[in-house]
Amino acid sequence: MKITTRKLVISSALGAIAIVLAVSGVGLIPVPSLAGRATTMHIPAILGGILEGPLVGMLVGLIFGLFSFLNPGSPMSADPIVAVLPRIFIGLIAWGAFRLINRESKTTRFLALAAAGIVGTLTNTVGFLGLSVLRGYMPGKAALAVGAMHGVPEIIIAVVVTILVGNPLINYRKNVTNR
Repeated sequence: MKITTRKLVISSALGAIAIVLAVSGVGLIPVPSLAGRATTMHIPAILGGILEGPLVGMLVGLIFGLFSFLNPGSPMSADPIVAVLPRIFIGLIAWGAFRLINRESKTTRFLALAAAGIVGTLTNTVGFLGLSVLRGYMPGKAALAVGAMHGVPEIIIAVVVTILVGNPLINYRKNVTNR
């Protein structure tokens, strides 16, 4: 995999969007649970993987994870293994799901975008909570409860945003490259 100037710029822009989502509070949706917030800050990593490939998705996830680690909102986020490691894989896994399903038709593209939103979100949620359990920050039952409470709204939002943003950007890129 080669990092081009384009990929570096897009990674930086999407990483900046993830940080703006965090700093502004827009990326943290209030939910009635112990954690109190569900995140959408992983969505730029999903979009990076879909639009520009696994390397960009991984770089955006790394930016998200590093920001989470440097601005911890919980003891888990202060652990670099929990805060950074699973976030690196968000864009990679989303890219893989998209590539596996997308067959260049409108129907399969929508399904592929939805699948990428689902698996990217699950990568973030399961990775973060799973490592939190393995590292002793919370019991497994608590992680399952938080995952169920946060996972569903995070998946729904990620699917909607991934389709609404990803599809027009894919169309735009195709129109620009076909000129």
